[in-house]
Amino acid sequence: MKAGIVGLPNVGKSTLFNCLSNAKAQSANFPFCTIEPNIGVVNVPDPRIARLEELVKPERVQMATVDIVDIAGLVKGASKGEGLGNQFLGNIRECNAIIHVLRCFDNDNIVHVDGDVNPIRDKETIDIELQLKDLETVEKRLEKTNRAAKTGNKEAIVEKGLLDRIREALLQAKSARTVIPQNQDEIDLMEEFQLITTKPVLYVCNVDEASAVNGNKYVDQVREMVKDEQAEVIVLSVGAEADITELESYEERQVFLEDMGLTEPGSAVLIRAAYKLLNLQTYFTAGVKEVRAWTINIGDTAPKAAGVIHTDFEKGFIRAEVIAFEDYSNFGSEAKVKEAGKLRVEGKEYIVKDGDVMHFRFNV
Repeated sequence: MKAGIVGLPNVGKSTLFNCLSNAKAQSANFPFCTIEPNIGVVNVPDPRIARLEELVKPERVQMATVDIVDIAGLVKGASKGEGLGNQFLGNIRECNAIIHVLRCFDNDNIVHVDGDVNPIRDKETIDIELQLKDLETVEKRLEKTNRAAKTGNKEAIVEKGLLDRIREALLQAKSARTVIPQNQDEIDLMEEFQLITTKPVLYVCNVDEASAVNGNKYVDQVREMVKDEQAEVIVLSVGAEADITELESYEERQVFLEDMGLTEPGSAVLIRAAYKLLNLQTYFTAGVKEVRAWTINIGDTAPKAAGVIHTDFEKGFIRAEVIAFEDYSNFGSEAKVKEAGKLRVEGKEYIVKDGDVMHFRFNV
């Protein structure tokens, strides 16, 4: 599961990527600095795993991770191949969610491809290009579907109805995600279409350091514009975040954050938000050999969660022994949790909850 960082050239995408992944992608003050997408495997900050480490004292700790992709900047005409359009759109199609970076700071020393700072115009530029590419995809598919629907093919009739609704939305400059599937068949078709504008999106307002806590007029404009999109807006001073990552000690970083009025780096907030955007959650295994966070989809059953460790665990699943993280933390050990009667035995239908501490019993 990958989240792609997108935006116009020179809005801070690669600098943000470096902050998140420490991969040191090239970043510079000119458009198209990023050509090939950079991929970083990023640890998901989670205080719960530190608490489990404190209690269990394992030999090693493994945090949950999420893949972040730094994608080339997009310009007007990308849907027709302008700039690095075709490559950009191909890269974003391979991602599962979008982190859309918007420039929300004034700085005459950093070039803006359109000459001045206007995050609303910038957002519309990218939205339109993605929508135009999806419109091209939908119209191509409709050519084939219309022929099948005329013959009375029931599946084609259902598909045509959904494609017509999506096409109408795109023609109104609305993203495909605004079209709500009416049944399971349409949900399956939506996934099959692989449209770019169905992907969930998170907006990152890149601000100056002084605006990192409360935002600024540009952030207010973005929040007003996206209020009906059910999308999260995160305020982040990418330049300041880059400075924080250069500091060697935890104490120095904390002092820097306190001076800015923050309790944790904005990058940590962003990583957790991206994890959630991808519909992911975490369960833990805790033993003296290893405390580990495992990544699963929200809504996964216990056997599916077991299969993340090994396919044999899913195939031969018998039961799961489950402790809520809060109980593990409060009682201090698995033995004390058992004494208190807080350990549960769950079967194949159990829907795993975020933060569950689990042991699996299986037989192959």
